[in-house]
Amino acid sequence: MKVSLLAATITMFLVSAGAMAHGEKLHSKKFSAAQLSEEKAFGKAGDPNKVTRTIRFRMSDKMRFDPSHVTVKQGETIRFKLRNDGKLMHEMVFGTPEELKEHAELMKKFPGMEHDEPYMAHVAPGKTEEIVWQFTKAGEFDFACLIAGHFDGGMMGKVKVTAR
Repeated sequence: MKVSLLAATITMFLVSAGAMAHGEKLHSKKFSAAQLSEEKAFGKAGDPNKVTRTIRFRMSDKMRFDPSHVTVKQGETIRFKLRNDGKLMHEMVFGTPEELKEHAELMKKFPGMEHDEPYMAHVAPGKTEEIVWQFTKAGEFDFACLIAGHFDGGMMGKVKVTAR
C-alpha cells in the first residue's frame, strides 16, 4: 500500500509540475516574510526602496550572461535588471557552487519544477525581470541559469563582494 501511495504522489507531482513548466508561467514576486528575512551565505533579499545601484544583465540562447562577472561592495543593495534576448526561457539564480550544481541536477530530473525565491528570477523571451539583493558578506558568489541544459552549457557567472 505504501509503495502505490508513493507512486501516486510522485505521479501527481510530475503531472502538476509539467502543467506549470518554466516557460508556461511567470513566477510571482510576492514572497513570504520568512523568504524575505532568510539570510543566505551570499546575502538576503534587499529592500527595493534602499537600492544603491542597478546592474543590467542580458541573457542569450548562447547560454551566456553579459556581463558574466560583477563586483559589488559588502552591504550594497543591488537591483539586477535581467533582459532575456533569446527565444528560450532563462533564469538567474544566486547560490553557492554546491547549491547551484545540486539544483541544476534536480532540474534535469524535474524540468517543470516550480520554485520561486527572492534570489532568483525567471525571464521569458523578450522580457525583463529583476532581483533586489543585499550582499551582507564579502567573498565570491555564483549565479547561474538552472533550466535543464543551460547550466551544463556554461550559463553561469560570479559576483565578487568586496569588504566595506
